[in-house]
Formats: sequence, C-alpha cells, structure tokens
Amino acid sequence: MEQEEISLILEKQRRYFETGATRNNSLRLETLKKLRSLVISHEEEIIAAMWKDFHKPPFEVIATETSFVLQELNLAIRRFQSWTRPRRVRTPLVHFISHCYKTPEPYGQVLILSPWNFPFQLAFLPLIGAIAAGNCVVIKTSRQVPETNKVIGKILGHFPAELVTVITGDHSVSDYLLSYNFDYIFFTGSTSVGKYVMGKAAANLTPVSLELGGKNPCVVMADAKMEYAVRRIAWGKFLNAGQTCVAPDYILVDRKVKKRFLEMLAKEINKFYGDHPEKNPDFARIINPEGVKRLSEFMKSGVIVTGGITDPETCFVSPTVISDVMPGDPVMEQEIFGPVLPVIDFDDLEEVYPIIERNPKPIAIYIFTTNKKKAREFLARTQSGTAAINDTVMQIASPYLPYGGLGPSGMGRYHGKKTFETFSNCRSVFVKSNLLDMWLRYPPYNDIKTRIVRMFMK
Repeated sequence: MEQEEISLILEKQRRYFETGATRNNSLRLETLKKLRSLVISHEEEIIAAMWKDFHKPPFEVIATETSFVLQELNLAIRRFQSWTRPRRVRTPLVHFISHCYKTPEPYGQVLILSPWNFPFQLAFLPLIGAIAAGNCVVIKTSRQVPETNKVIGKILGHFPAELVTVITGDHSVSDYLLSYNFDYIFFTGSTSVGKYVMGKAAANLTPVSLELGGKNPCVVMADAKMEYAVRRIAWGKFLNAGQTCVAPDYILVDRKVKKRFLEMLAKEINKFYGDHPEKNPDFARIINPEGVKRLSEFMKSGVIVTGGITDPETCFVSPTVISDVMPGDPVMEQEIFGPVLPVIDFDDLEEVYPIIERNPKPIAIYIFTTNKKKAREFLARTQSGTAAINDTVMQIASPYLPYGGLGPSGMGRYHGKKTFETFSNCRSVFVKSNLLDMWLRYPPYNDIKTRIVRMFMK
C-alpha cells in the first residue's frame, strides 16, 4: 500500500471519528456482534491460512486464536452496557452541593501493531477493546503471515475503512504509520522494537501499551508433583513451537530430581510428538529460515538430552532439551522464542534468585511445588508481569486476569475489561450546583477561613 493511499485512509478515519459516530453505543455493540459472527463463519479459513503460514496445528488455532478471541468477544458483548456506563464516585464534604462521576471515553484513532506468532489473536484482542471503547482502529499486521493476513483483511473488509482498516507492508510502512499522530498505540513484539515504537510515540506524546517478552524462568522444586509438572512444562514450552512470549524460557530444577525430571520430560515430548516430530501435524514450524539458524546457535550450549534436529529449508526445529547449561552460556543471554529448553540445576532455592536477576524482569514466571509457603516466598522475591504456580502459560487464558509485562517485558495491561479500559480515557467530571455559592474559598483569606478549610479537608 502506497503512502498516499495510507494518508488518505488515515485522514478519512480521523474525520469519521470527529463526527461522533463511534460514540454511539448501539453501533459499537452491533459491530462487536457482527465481528463475532464473522470470526465464527471464517474459522476454517483461519485454520487453513495458519497451516500454510507456519503449520500451526488446527487444535492450537482453535484454542489459542479463534476461541480465545470469541471468549473475549462474548464477554465484551455481555458486559458492554456495564463497562460503558458512567460511574458515580464519592464527593468530599468540602464540595458541598455537588456530585462527581467518571465516564469512559474513546481516545480517538488508535494504531495496533500485531505480530506473527499469534497473528489472529494478537490483532483481534486489542481490536475488541478498541471498538468497544468507541475508537477508530488501524491494524498493521506482520508480513510474515501473508495467508492469515488475507483472512484478517477479508473479515475486517465487512466494516467501513473509516472505522477499522488493515494495512500490510514492510518496515517502511510501520515507520510511516508511527510518524502519524495517533491517539494511542498498542504494540506486541520484541523488546528491541518496543523501544523503537515508544521512541516514535514519544515525539507526539502518544500513550502506548507494549506487550513484549523476556526470559521466563520456570523453577521445579524437589517436592513438585513431577508427572503434572513435566506434562505442563512440555505443553507450555512447545506450544506453537515455542514461539510464545509467555513460554518457559529456561528451567531451574532441584539437583535431587534433575535426572528423573529430564528422563520424564524426554518421554513426555516423545509421547506428544513421536519419534519423528517433523512429520507430526501437531507441531508447528519456525516462522522463517533465519529463525532456525538462530536457534541452532543456542544448541551449542550444554548437552542435548533430546531433539537437536534442525532443517532451515522446512523451517523445522525439533523439541529440544539441553542439560548442564551455565547461567553465562549464550542460550541464557536472550529470549529463545523457539522449541529449545535449557535446564540448570540447583541445590538450594536461594541459588535461583541471582540467576533470575541476571536478566531483565520477564513477562511470566513459574514455579512447581506442593509447598505453599515456598511458592509465596518465590513470588515475593521475584518480579514479573504475570505468574503461575504449578502450571505454565494458562494465566493468559483468563479474561479476568489482566495480562502484560513489567519494565523491559512491557507496559500496560489488557484482556477482558482491562482491554476496554486500556483504550478508554477515564474522564473525571465534577458537577457543581447553582443553588448556593460558598464564600469560603474566595479571597480575601483569613484565619477563620483557614481553620474551616483545614477542618473540612481532614
């Protein structure tokens, strides 16, 4: 899409918002309902498109993309009237004969920069909140998933471009969009690109949400219910071929159970994907050959327990577990974002904290233990955007748990009502009565007025 065409769309959208049409609650609700119907009717096309883009298994498309989006749509439709209603708040005594309320209002024109790893979910989840809040929306999708982009464009083509439009293209298109004065920017992607987006937004003082990633630690204590721990870790790590920002990035396992853990993990991976995962339709591919080469370098650390097979031509990397990894190894220096799982052992829980603190605050942190006191201690001594005890990844599946990062792993929260709030300006309104005008606040001031003010404002 040429810049002149993009500029025309953006200006038309801006003028449309200024008409006040998007503030109409009936229009917003009908848009959400129509979007739900379109997602349902195009689900098979979405499944087929993601298989073409990177062999994403149909089950994972349904569980992490379409049903995920439908769950959020159902909640937004069901709670729409409640979310959009103005809320009365308490009024201090000093504001005698007045009342206060807060009301959610749209920012205006928002930009959503969506990634390739969950291309449907991570475009539509913020879209739902933005539309519900009354904004006009521009979605810039990733060029890495062309087939999925076609379906997204087809679905959103049922709506006027003035309300929501999809733009594709390379980095120059993203740069052009970021130079435009949007009212809000929502970005999902890497930390390095997130810094760039925030820098561009700062030029216009545009508020942003950054959903990034990080090296998410997963601690396995000796008292963990090992059968469950192994299964849940294997699923959370190798879901979407490890291309998930909340996947366990590395394991910290008690030395007393390390051998058993590794043996059980290798067996569980084999149970999931068989002896030839490259032929298994339940295992996704890496998004491009460059990603395969990057992951191959990580495998030079430690000792490979299982996996270790790569094929850049088919974008395949087998589910890989690496043992005897040191905290300073290359595989521990950056987010892996693929099906490579390094394992570090420890003798005492105190040893894990310095290892975790070597890296910036992650978007997720995990611990497997049956000791509730140890779990509470672990949460108290670590920082992350989200956390889970005795499971992985599932914390993001609840629309009632706000999702987001912390520091280098992101800023802002969304999911469920929080998505609506993210794209809403909470406007505070004070309404004063004309029945009486208190003389107290007006000059000239004196000691009596000062004492009265002090008494009323305690």
